[in-house]
Amino acid sequence: MTTSSLWHRYLALKAEQPKLRMRDAAARLGASEGELVAADPAATRLKTEWAALLGGLKAAGPLLALTRNEAAVHEKTGVYEHVQIEGKMGLALNPNIDLRLFLSQWRHAFAVGGERPSMQVFDQQGEAVHKIYVVEDTDRAAFEALLAAHADVPRPVAPEPRPSPEHKADEEVDIDAFRQQWRELRDTHEFFGLLRRHGLGRVQALRLAPPEFARQVGIGAVDAVLGAAAESGLPIMVFVGNAGCVQIHTGPVHRIAPMGPWLNVLDPGFNLHLRMDLCREAWLVRKPTSDGIVTSLECYDADGALIVQFFGERKPGKPELPPWTALADSLADIAPGTPRPSAA
Repeated sequence: MTTSSLWHRYLALKAEQPKLRMRDAAARLGASEGELVAADPAATRLKTEWAALLGGLKAAGPLLALTRNEAAVHEKTGVYEHVQIEGKMGLALNPNIDLRLFLSQWRHAFAVGGERPSMQVFDQQGEAVHKIYVVEDTDRAAFEALLAAHADVPRPVAPEPRPSPEHKADEEVDIDAFRQQWRELRDTHEFFGLLRRHGLGRVQALRLAPPEFARQVGIGAVDAVLGAAAESGLPIMVFVGNAGCVQIHTGPVHRIAPMGPWLNVLDPGFNLHLRMDLCREAWLVRKPTSDGIVTSLECYDADGALIVQFFGERKPGKPELPPWTALADSLADIAPGTPRPSAA
């Protein structure tokens, strides 16, 4: 369909369902969100000059960073400072805007107008990888000037098929070598190389891991972690990502609010929204590092895609917080299949 006809179909659907989000509307229309944004007459395509675009955001002051996957939405408010771009990799290392950027997946960018102007980035499939919105204290003039300076000629988004991941069958894996190399890890980032060397998917790796380093637990462990952290004030780290971006919250959480299938954190400066009905497996994962064992709670969907990770607050060179280790250890008592507290 043409961009014009797609947009008219969207307007008709929106008139019937005013609260329908653009991502959901695109799915209803058989299009990607990127295609629908490209069809928006109020959207301007941007040149994919990532270093200049991201580096120029500091002048706009506070902004809302949004990164999501199918089952999780992570929102942080802060200033885009200390942005580092090297080739196809990027970082933003700030107390609030903490990002890991995989720019080979960043294919399309748009300035979207309206009541709440934004910059929205999409991958080769037209899926959103990162969005940046103005907030009350944003210097809107600076934000809009930056985007205007990078305006590009309009063209539609043509989604490409998502490549299917190729993983070895369990019987093809040298499990002894894999387990030994897991035990020899010295940094959590070495885990990605370990998976690549052995041709493993993440959940498959957890199933085949040394038993002392990975244990499946009930989905209610997510409720338990957030509830205990909110009650105790224990600072945690919350990672949500997709193929193009990982966004991190570090600090306490306070207001935990279940709403239907959603489990939410609704705090000033940080919102987390989890579709718990899409969470199929939760794992307690331990990785050895030069600073000691690092423990995480990880949640996966029915396809084995990572939804969210929780860690205790920590910095390189320091061991993880003993209260976090104790909290994580307590999750082992939540057996797979145990009903969630809110669903009991």
